[in-house]
Amino acid sequence: MEGRAFSDLRAGVVGTGFIGAVHVESLRRLGVRVTGVVGSSPERAREKGLAEPYESYEALLSDPEVDAVHLTTPNFLHYGQVKEAIAAGKHVVCEKPLALTAEESGELLELAQRSGLVHATNFNIRFYPLPRQARALRARGELGEVWSVHGSYLQDWLLLPTDWNWRLEPERGGGLRAVADIGSHWLDLTGFVTGLRVESVFAELATFLPVRRRPQGEIETFAGGEAAETVEQPMSTEDAAFILIRYEGGARGSLVVSQVSAGRKNALSFELDGSEASLAWNSERCEELWRGYRGRANELLLRDPGLLEPEAARVTALPAGHTEGFADTFKELYRSVYRDIARGGPAEEPDYPTFADGHAGLVLGEAIARSAREGSWVAVEHGVGVAV
Repeated sequence: MEGRAFSDLRAGVVGTGFIGAVHVESLRRLGVRVTGVVGSSPERAREKGLAEPYESYEALLSDPEVDAVHLTTPNFLHYGQVKEAIAAGKHVVCEKPLALTAEESGELLELAQRSGLVHATNFNIRFYPLPRQARALRARGELGEVWSVHGSYLQDWLLLPTDWNWRLEPERGGGLRAVADIGSHWLDLTGFVTGLRVESVFAELATFLPVRRRPQGEIETFAGGEAAETVEQPMSTEDAAFILIRYEGGARGSLVVSQVSAGRKNALSFELDGSEASLAWNSERCEELWRGYRGRANELLLRDPGLLEPEAARVTALPAGHTEGFADTFKELYRSVYRDIARGGPAEEPDYPTFADGHAGLVLGEAIARSAREGSWVAVEHGVGVAV
């Protein structure tokens, strides 16, 4: 049966901060109508000018026109909001982390799979064209056997003791901060590119700013600036993480995650070292893919749809030399998600990260947190939190 056109589909977006605005813009670029948004209050949502606000989340869910719900709210709200959306029969796109615990995310995965609804976790970085090119080359055997996966995800937006965001509050963001917020993207992306599954981890978490200056009021993500009145607030979540990784099959890896690296605005980088060649990519130079060799000159591929493998070419829209970036990854992720929504349900093998990937991220995060507490290698218990 032929699916509906994107222009016939309707979405509601919950959350009107930095990422909520990206969701709204990306949906509109695809032709999906945004029926409205939900903010902390209708008045505050209206001030953003994104779309007409709903009076409440319940009002959004009761709107029969809404096909899908996008959740861009603080982490602690995801579990309950996803459950309500599924109960209302809405397809769901949820920002990571999917929940605060693997037990919760496992429950959400079961509910979503039973519902027959489309469900996606917003690991958008999978949709940069050149990591997809790296994935295709790796799958074709261009690297030989993958021996090593290493890299980092570095930012500086929480460098100063006066920097503040709700993610610094464990009751809202969860017990892990830098790992859950950005490390999860690196782990998901490298797993997607390499096809490797993490077997065990050894992690150290570091809090370099044990006390911060908390403003008397809300600060939007990446908004910058300093509040006039602050109070001292002890910190319990990590500014940075240093993680060693053992993959199933024998490959090894390492990851540095930091939200206090001066000058690094949004720098995710990875390198794959194989028995025949290497590949490297950096999100701050997202149009370039480096290939390294022992016996011949290294290569630098610039994004060019005519030179990309079909898997990578599918997620790029502009000609070579016309830069695509962060916002385009959301558009391409939603293009894939809404193809399934238009058909009425998820494909047998969805070409986007589902709740299964969101749950895997929580399982891995809990192993990292446990390793840091115990100071030892911890096995990753894949399948935890999901009933057999």
